[in-house]
Amino acid sequence: MSQQHTNPFDDETSAFYVLINARRQYSLWPEFAAIPAGWQVEFGPEKRASCLAYVEREWQEMRPASLQRSTH
Repeated sequence: MSQQHTNPFDDETSAFYVLINARRQYSLWPEFAAIPAGWQVEFGPEKRASCLAYVEREWQEMRPASLQRSTH
């Protein structure tokens, strides 16, 4: 009998952070994992669905900040 493992990024019951980097890119990150270099907490910890809603509301421009400035 094999056990099925859940990807921690897909676990609806776990707490997550919304991270942001200097290029204003967002990432969902499990609360238990160390925050990677170059990223900081923008929101959370909250349930995955709340974090996804935050990203959808806040991340209106998908291009990195450096590209946003260079095209105006």
